Amino acid sequence: MPRTTRPHTIAGHLTAGGLTDLRLTEDEQHQGHPGRHEHDGFATRSYRAEDGTLLTVAGAYGPDWYMTLAQIRFRLEQPYVKCTVTDDAPSLGDHEVLVRWATSAELRARRQAQAIRQAPLARMLRQQDAAVKAAAERQALEDAGQSALW
Repeated sequence: MPRTTRPHTIAGHLTAGGLTDLRLTEDEQHQGHPGRHEHDGFATRSYRAEDGTLLTVAGAYGPDWYMTLAQIRFRLEQPYVKCTVTDDAPSLGDHEVLVRWATSAELRARRQAQAIRQAPLARMLRQQDAAVKAAAERQALEDAGQSALW
């Protein structure tokens, strides 16, 4: 069973990420096409899951609502926000996603996937650090007059 997520909490995470809260009412969110709004931004509302848990729906609005939706996903799936974004809930529009708190298993899987993605870079950085350290040690020996004879 997912934990309750509140619209104002999710809105706070999104505004901290630089997105504009349009503060649309629930009726305004259900009316018309998301592209009809002048400015790009988001709006949040409550959603009751089948098991009764109160979750949050975040919707993207404005001329470039598709890019705003991508920004919503990116911002809410950061490790420090710890949310999961899905679009498989019934009655969601194309411009809306369902937000819930991530489980520990989901967070663990994200960390493992990130470590796998970053492994080649981490290996390269370790090799560079080792080469720099070895060069510094060689230079220190040479400066001390202990260079190799052959």
